[in-house]
Amino acid sequence: MTLEERTVKVLREKGMVMACAESCTGGLIAKRITDVSGSSSVFNCGVVSYSNEIKESVLGVSHETLEKYGAVSEQTVREMVAGVLRISGADIAVSVSGIAGPMSDNTSKPVGLIWLAVSDGKTTDVKCLNNTFTDNVRENNRLSASDEALYLILKMVGE
Repeated sequence: MTLEERTVKVLREKGMVMACAESCTGGLIAKRITDVSGSSSVFNCGVVSYSNEIKESVLGVSHETLEKYGAVSEQTVREMVAGVLRISGADIAVSVSGIAGPMSDNTSKPVGLIWLAVSDGKTTDVKCLNNTFTDNVRENNRLSASDEALYLILKMVGE
């Protein structure tokens, strides 16, 4: 069973619906979930907020957070996950923002730095990845982040 199949199965068994807010993964989390037959019963919203303007206007990330900490930060993914929970009404959500590479984002943050947050509206857990892939950098960073997002959902729901 794939990670996404397991995630859909567990959410279905628990009667939960998920949502996601993605930046560096560009919709890969949503794609992986919706590749699973029957996922419509557990997935209701995916926001690809690649630009800071969308992070602000759609997800409600504060301009001050983006200015002070940047898009790739714990503070930003916390606000992203809260925003997608608010707009989706989901039971659980995950957010991700990072530098997939192979080029940086003109900050001092390294390629492979990825922040993730998962929340059920009461508890929010955050994780930071510092990937150092040398082959297929962008693809591997995005896949690693999407794997970690699904693991975080399973962990939060007690699996």
